[in-house]
Amino acid sequence: MLDFKKILLYSDATIREAIDVLNKEKMRIVVIINHNNKIQGTITDGDLRRGLIEHISIDDLVSDVMNKNPTTASLNDSKDKIIEKIRLKNLLAVPIVDNNVVVGIETLQDLTERQHYDNPVVIMAGGMGKRLRPLTDHSPKPLLNVGDKPILETILKQFISSGFRNFYISTCYKSKMIQEYFGNGENLGVSIEYINETIPLGTAGCLGMLPNNISELPLIIMNGDLLTKVNFDRLLQFHNDQKCVATICVREYDFQVPYGVVEHDGHLLQKIIEKPVNRFFVNAGIYVLDSNLIAEIPNDTRLDMTNFLQSQVNDSNDISVFPLHEYWLDIGRLEEYKQAQKDIGLFE
Repeated sequence: MLDFKKILLYSDATIREAIDVLNKEKMRIVVIINHNNKIQGTITDGDLRRGLIEHISIDDLVSDVMNKNPTTASLNDSKDKIIEKIRLKNLLAVPIVDNNVVVGIETLQDLTERQHYDNPVVIMAGGMGKRLRPLTDHSPKPLLNVGDKPILETILKQFISSGFRNFYISTCYKSKMIQEYFGNGENLGVSIEYINETIPLGTAGCLGMLPNNISELPLIIMNGDLLTKVNFDRLLQFHNDQKCVATICVREYDFQVPYGVVEHDGHLLQKIIEKPVNRFFVNAGIYVLDSNLIAEIPNDTRLDMTNFLQSQVNDSNDISVFPLHEYWLDIGRLEEYKQAQKDIGLFE
């Protein structure tokens, strides 16, 4: 069994601590125990996302989001029985307990063969990177090195490690440099094809240029300037479970008003809120689309993904929302590029 002690937290820990554990460890679960090491609950990224949707603070206690009736297995359970328990509840891992004391952890990934996905992955790498000049004067942004390799190579390897192997890269600015660097993907053990935009087509327009024989499986689409530790197979599973035509990944963004905010009714003071924090969900630049939506995107026409998804909502099609709690950075400006250089160790 795996080193389960890394994913244990006491019940007086905060949600922030649980997020740190989920981001650092690969077991995709945090087990909550009391000070006698007896299990109190579990937290998965699904529990965290439900909490984030309700705007629960990450500084609240883990008890606010944990599953208080977790599925567990005993030391005497066979491998097949543990797999059955995991699959019955659509889980990724279960704690192993002895008299309610946590003694181990088993994950579905370790109990079964590694999953491979035939779903197409489209990476949008055609932007000019104007805000990163002069770095992008002679190189497309996706080929800028973060650490010892280009941004796009890190993105590809994140997908490959999750079992994806069919890639389409949309290019426009200095597209030849990208194609020469990655070729057909043979060196990475995957397939790479290119969508060559002669003019910028926006974040969805390039999808209209995908080949007619593309897989009927849902597609994952991602901006080519993101560094993230998002669990792509979990994202795909979430999309399939929701049975929506598309899924958009979102990230919580907050800002604090630096003044006391006054609420009033006419000339009468109602309340003064000192330096309130406002929270929103913002577009994280990662999407899953059902393949039948691709036919609705016109060829060689500029279209942004936000407008396309809004048109689906206007047509009464359901779009699901997948909140991210994992590491995420949009490398759009020089300060973010410098931050990426500091954070790249998370991906090694």
